[in-house]
Amino acid sequence: MPKIIGTHSGTFHCDEALACYMLRQLDEYRDAKIVRSRDQAVLDTCDIVVDVGGVYDHDAKRYDHHQRGFDEQFTDSHKTKLSSAGLVYKHYGQEVIRALAKDAELSDSEAALLHSKLYTQFIEGIDGIDNGISQYPTDIDAAYNESTNLSARVGRLNPWWNQPEGDMDARFAEAVALTGGEFRERVQYYAQAWLPGRKIVEDAYVARFDADSSGLIVVFEQFCPWKDHIDTIEAEALAKDPSLAKINYVLYPDQAGTWRVQAVPEKPGSFVSRRPLPEAWRGIRDEALSERAGVEGCIFVHQSGFIGGNKTRDGALALARKALVIE
Repeated sequence: MPKIIGTHSGTFHCDEALACYMLRQLDEYRDAKIVRSRDQAVLDTCDIVVDVGGVYDHDAKRYDHHQRGFDEQFTDSHKTKLSSAGLVYKHYGQEVIRALAKDAELSDSEAALLHSKLYTQFIEGIDGIDNGISQYPTDIDAAYNESTNLSARVGRLNPWWNQPEGDMDARFAEAVALTGGEFRERVQYYAQAWLPGRKIVEDAYVARFDADSSGLIVVFEQFCPWKDHIDTIEAEALAKDPSLAKINYVLYPDQAGTWRVQAVPEKPGSFVSRRPLPEAWRGIRDEALSERAGVEGCIFVHQSGFIGGNKTRDGALALARKALVIE
């Protein structure tokens, strides 16, 4: 007999739609029927229940988060209370990730890394919104990341206030497909693009003293998105040895075959650099910049000093080295 996934009837939300999608990626629930009801007698017949029933019990396969006293987080380092999506992800997330990224052949450590990363970048925002937690409880840092607007888009799949409900199960199926499609794409991106990029950045970070004896310059022999990786890899290294200096500049080739030297942001997403390229170089181009900097082959330095270019790897490295000693 096919398994039955239970969730509540009526207006639906992003968290239970995604929870149902994730469960259906597991072999046990791949062909499961979704039953939407608030009748406890009906829910008691279900093999697994999400977002309704007033019980969180992993052994009993009941995953509600609305009951008084519920305060479960993904890990001790997270503060956001879980929704039904977060609860299902906490217990089944690694298995779901392996199912959606089976071509990547993930190791145990890679699956664990993606489990943590995808929670922070995708699931936690859904948890926070569903539980009514402010993303900005202070004016300084966000309590969680939210960049998809997925919760609002799922909400718009419900009927308008002045529309007849129609087939709510069909509407909910649209929500499951919407949330699942976006989650699947993110899993595959992180498994097939983000993880290989991390390996490139990690190797370059380890070899940084080969690029320059200061250890303040990292050179990538090929481009990859690096800002997020530098931040996390550097944080991991600093946790082991707080005396390590933070990276100031990264070098990488661009699509034209020339080279860029870029100042590392103070933190991911920040437009403030740890050490911008020297003010005297900013907004200057080509020969005028080469003469001013004393480095052949210069192309430009941005007006804000966050990035510059040179025709060769050696020229970009020379710019970075000179920038380290100019006040």
